[in-house]
Amino acid sequence: MLAMRLLSTTACKALLALIALATMPRDGLAAEIVRVVVWDEQQPSQKQAYDDFLGNCIADHLKTVPGLEVRSVNINDGEQGLSPAILDFAEVLVWWGHIRQAEIKPETGRDIVARVQAGRLTLVAVHSAHWATPFMEAMNERAREDVRRSFADVPADMLSIEEVPVAGRKAPPREARLTPASDVRKFTDGRVQVQLHMPNCCFPAYRNDARPSQVRVLMPGHPLMAGLPEAFTLPRTEMYDEPFHVPAPDLVLMEERWEPGEWFRSVMIWQVGEGRVIYIRPGHETYPIYKDRNMLRLVENAARWHGESAVPATPQ
Repeated sequence: MLAMRLLSTTACKALLALIALATMPRDGLAAEIVRVVVWDEQQPSQKQAYDDFLGNCIADHLKTVPGLEVRSVNINDGEQGLSPAILDFAEVLVWWGHIRQAEIKPETGRDIVARVQAGRLTLVAVHSAHWATPFMEAMNERAREDVRRSFADVPADMLSIEEVPVAGRKAPPREARLTPASDVRKFTDGRVQVQLHMPNCCFPAYRNDARPSQVRVLMPGHPLMAGLPEAFTLPRTEMYDEPFHVPAPDLVLMEERWEPGEWFRSVMIWQVGEGRVIYIRPGHETYPIYKDRNMLRLVENAARWHGESAVPATPQ
């Protein structure tokens, strides 16, 4: 009888140990439940690579990750999948958009960015979402923050900032001035006038010919890089070429290179207010990039990183 009780106790302890092991956070990331919304434009062309759309492919993977509560929405849902209830639920918003970017109103983008600034939301912009309304609004706000920091010693009543908006979503010429950019006038009475040219949020060249990219991790110790090899290949991609017209990121975690010589900072992070914006470049809709286990792990890491300590404000 004593032997049976000891066996029962041992088995119970083993079972509890297995449960604890299964529910442990991977690579030291936070164990608390993180609420994730994956937003997708759901272009028909995604069917070339995904049976059930790119966003659902990402969401289906994230639903298997302990510690994440995941919803998948799209532009055809009520209120474009961006109702107050959905945004109140979200702690992490993964965004994929392309052709219908302009259908998302600026006020919706500003609402999302306000949630980022308050530290309530992490925005993860994927590939063509460099021109997504919330990403552009976030980059505008970061450009404003950078200017205010640059002139922190100037009294508010002595500093005026005039914003020059971008004229539509158009790729900049290679010789174009890098944006955001500031023209500054200083007066003898201490007044400072700044003309702030807002970020274009694009780059001068792209090539959709399915050439492979060589991906290299630059900061292997960062939580977003957990579980990733130091280098790997994406067999078929669309190429983006620097310079990327965005504010200087706080961190650059990954870069891509193509055989003809192009390169891109492929994972970047900005602090915006109390929250974060993450840009992940790979993800063209006609290639199965988000069936690649490394790319899925990257998005998983980005989702689970919400709520950890802020990134240092050291542009790279």
